[in-house]
Amino acid sequence: MRAELLIDERHVLNDSNFAEIMVWRVPRPVRGSRHRFKYRLALIRDGTCVLRYDNEAGKGDHRHLGDAQRRYIFTDADSLLADFWRDIATLEPMK
Repeated sequence: MRAELLIDERHVLNDSNFAEIMVWRVPRPVRGSRHRFKYRLALIRDGTCVLRYDNEAGKGDHRHLGDAQRRYIFTDADSLLADFWRDIATLEPMK
């Protein structure tokens, strides 16, 4: 089985902000993760990534908010998306 792209979306939020969401189902867990999803969700503001969820090989599931990186507890793809949109909603208002 090859990686299967499940979601490839770009949401323009306004003139200077957009969200990009990519989720794949993979044949084996990415090194550092225990599930069969590979993902990258990002909020870009004025050309800079200010929020990102990803599970880069070796680092496992984690979340970047500005310069800070924290572990993320992945439960399922629906919760991942909900957590991402909730974080966007709680950030300072979009310009």
